[in-house]
Amino acid sequence: MKITDIIQEDVVTVYLDDTILDVAEVLRNERVGSAIVLDAHDKILGVVTDRDLVVYGQNFVDSLEHTTVNEILSTDVFSVAPDVSVEELAARMREEGVRRVPVVEDGELRGIVTLDDLIVLLAGELDSQPLEDLAAVIESESPPKDDDD
Repeated sequence: MKITDIIQEDVVTVYLDDTILDVAEVLRNERVGSAIVLDAHDKILGVVTDRDLVVYGQNFVDSLEHTTVNEILSTDVFSVAPDVSVEELAARMREEGVRRVPVVEDGELRGIVTLDDLIVLLAGELDSQPLEDLAAVIESESPPKDDDD
């Protein structure tokens, strides 16, 4: 199975020179736990998470309104192509120790796949009440999906 069925195409992005407070506001307003960080030419530079804001933002607590995402960004980000299998993606996520993976095609950001997306997919594929229960929690906490797709 390819990841094309679970790619979230409406990706939340921020820019390298956005402040930590700006990023926190975007994450809150979009009801997500991460954003892809882009440079001025829309090239992917990394992923910033709500955890990054809390853990690394503590170093800048007196200057949050002036501290940019560049100062807390981890640039160790990997991406996958849309034709990657679910199995390969899960293995790569485990190897890399990440929960969110940008999907890139021909150098362009096409979407994102998260660990939550994989759990929801597996819950639909397997006959497992515990997985279905987890999927229900994830879906209730996730941003609403566009019905236009």
